[in-house]
Amino acid sequence: MSMIMKTVTAIIERGTDGRYSVFIEDKDYPYGVIGTGATVKEAEADFMAGYEDMRLFVEESDGEFEAAEFVFKYDVPSFLQAFAFAFSLAGLERITGINQKQLGHYISGFRHPSPTTVRKIESAIHSFSEQLAAIRFI
Repeated sequence: MSMIMKTVTAIIERGTDGRYSVFIEDKDYPYGVIGTGATVKEAEADFMAGYEDMRLFVEESDGEFEAAEFVFKYDVPSFLQAFAFAFSLAGLERITGINQKQLGHYISGFRHPSPTTVRKIESAIHSFSEQLAAIRFI
């Protein structure tokens, strides 16, 4: 039995209760999968376990499973939490130009960034990662 592969967007977001969820955004994908957890990592693991359960269920029911390769999109609080091991608020302030206090408000959910601010953060992170990718050592 061959598997069909599709690229599917999964959203990672932080709820008002402080927990994280991952869910499929693509309405054309035939399976609904969601994962939750106290951290982004836990929510992603729960999501992937749910995806695997769905795959097994469909295959055991003699169906053809439409496999997916996931592209994950983060809301700002989820990104800041998931990458806290690599980015301090001070470092993110230097990269994005958004002050630490405001970034802290985004993490806590006290405030939500405007779409313009979200794009500014995303653009600054991409620019920074391009600078890192261009580094060569002797």
